[in-house]
Amino acid sequence: MSLFNIFDIAGSGMSAQSLRLNTTASNLANVDSVSSSINQTYKARQPVFATVLDNAQEGYKQGAVQVQGIVESQAPVRQEYNPSHPMANEDGYIFHSNVDPITEMANMMSASRSYQNNVEIANTSKQLLLRTLQLGQ
Repeated sequence: MSLFNIFDIAGSGMSAQSLRLNTTASNLANVDSVSSSINQTYKARQPVFATVLDNAQEGYKQGAVQVQGIVESQAPVRQEYNPSHPMANEDGYIFHSNVDPITEMANMMSASRSYQNNVEIANTSKQLLLRTLQLGQ
């Protein structure tokens, strides 16, 4: 395994965590959104990641992160009876998103820390490469 492969792995991790942060920000922006229909109500979204293994036939495995897609939460939306609301349906109900702000804040903190860890991996690898090059001088 080349030391340069570490940059590819850390870069894929940073890209994945950046997508996770963007998805979480979108969820938090829609916490208080309402709709007149269950089908039009914003539902929390989460990215799905997978590990991609290369060179398994050569006896070592090199992993990277790949985004498989973004899925919507299957949690039920909150229904509220409020006939005076301008978005109320003909029965007087409005529907709130199923985004849990506490869970989203925890996701944001976790994604931010994971991103920072990948940056540290890249920086440490860079320092190791520079020190290795200095050995020959």
